[in-house]
Amino acid sequence: MTIDDPAILAEATAAFYEYERALMADDVPAMDRLFADAPTTVRYGVGEVLYGADEIRAFRKGRGGSPQRRLGRVAITTYGDSFATANAEFFRDGSDRRGRQSQAWVKFADGWKVVSAHVSMEGSTS
Repeated sequence: MTIDDPAILAEATAAFYEYERALMADDVPAMDRLFADAPTTVRYGVGEVLYGADEIRAFRKGRGGSPQRRLGRVAITTYGDSFATANAEFFRDGSDRRGRQSQAWVKFADGWKVVSAHVSMEGSTS
């Protein structure tokens, strides 16, 4: 298995930053397209636990916008030609409190999709 093939890494990295763009713009349709539309997709947030694409979509529609943030360190690794992990530190606007995000990405016929995501904040008890 090849780890971090440059072409595959570039694809996964582009997908990660497209998701970040969509998140900061609160572009819900784009975020939905970048998450696997499956009952097996999972997203753990700072205050929510979501199983399946339907629960994730409902959360996004009811949220009323994404908190703005800036990224810190980002580490993306690809394994073979269709699996990647993305781990990022972030800081919410107006705060030095660090958040963490991890995602598992799979390349499907229609592109890279998040199949699992976890978001947490320093000092969070959730």
